[in-house]
Amino acid sequence: MKRIRVLALASYPVEAASSRHRIVQFIEPLARRGIDVTFSPFLDAKLFSALYEPRKFLAQLPRLAIRTLLRLGTPFRAARADVVFIQREAMLFGPPVIESLIRRPIVLDLDDATWISAASPVYGRLASLLKWPSKADWLIRRARIVTCGSPNVAAYAESCGSEAVVIPTVVDTRRFRPRPSREGGIPPRESGIPTIGWIGTHSTFKFVERLLPLFERLARDTPFRLMIIGSGRDGIRIPGVDVETRAWTMEREIDDFQSIDIGIYPIADDEWSAGKSGFKAVQYMATGVPFVMSPVGVCATMGVPSTTHFCAITDDEWLDALRTLVADAALRERMSIAGRAFAEAHYDVEPHADTLAAAIRKCV
Repeated sequence: MKRIRVLALASYPVEAASSRHRIVQFIEPLARRGIDVTFSPFLDAKLFSALYEPRKFLAQLPRLAIRTLLRLGTPFRAARADVVFIQREAMLFGPPVIESLIRRPIVLDLDDATWISAASPVYGRLASLLKWPSKADWLIRRARIVTCGSPNVAAYAESCGSEAVVIPTVVDTRRFRPRPSREGGIPPRESGIPTIGWIGTHSTFKFVERLLPLFERLARDTPFRLMIIGSGRDGIRIPGVDVETRAWTMEREIDDFQSIDIGIYPIADDEWSAGKSGFKAVQYMATGVPFVMSPVGVCATMGVPSTTHFCAITDDEWLDALRTLVADAALRERMSIAGRAFAEAHYDVEPHADTLAAAIRKCV
């Protein structure tokens, strides 16, 4: 069988979860299936690290200009590929100039509802305008196939007349595993009080902020620690709660999940959140972390409620679920084992590599 050459384009480097888990982790599995992928991000690691700090990013504008000039050569590189795979967009801003010049079949990958214009918590509405609001719809219609992180995204792509394939954002379960003390049914660490944790980004921390008063109420009943990673905040104070905040790093990502006893995954009940792929739930289950989640969009269908996790909508539901998990170590262990089994069965990279390989081959 002829090997297929794929040029994979993305706005963000490997440090971004969308690039790391929807492109880079598939490179090796696809190679075993006769598909050779070359990954080409628009931003490099230095630009990405400064992206959400305006002062630092302004200092990087010359570097951004160079990356933009280099990106203009992408259509020539694409001519040597059989298929071009685009994660969201080829470039972070502007109209789809690069994509319009590509003369190869395009697979567009959407892990989120990118057609919905949302104000950036850092740059406000300016970011929406720079990203060119109509670009997502144009790309969906231009693509031969759209690979989608959730059924809601797939439904939208199909409404635009495109063929859609659902590929959830998944992990390599050989790497994302429970901490050693959780494996084989061994009870989790109980040397100290349990840790409630959240790992995310500055843009999704707003969903956690709504829960902060609940942690103060919870601390009146039972002791626990709270770990917040990736919020972009230097410090978070909650009366009566031992809070640890720190920056996210790719090198420590799995260790951070393994250090959590109870995870939280709050999101808003809106159209944007309904289009998300529920990736944090996948990470929690793969690392054996019982968690509480907002049942919005695909998140309402992930795992088995009350077996792998709890669902919560109201403040009282959140408080009751967290109180139950903090108080019951045996329940946490049962949920840990059930969540891990569910992740192995549904969210491992290998079977989804088959689906992605079939979508790519269909384009050739």
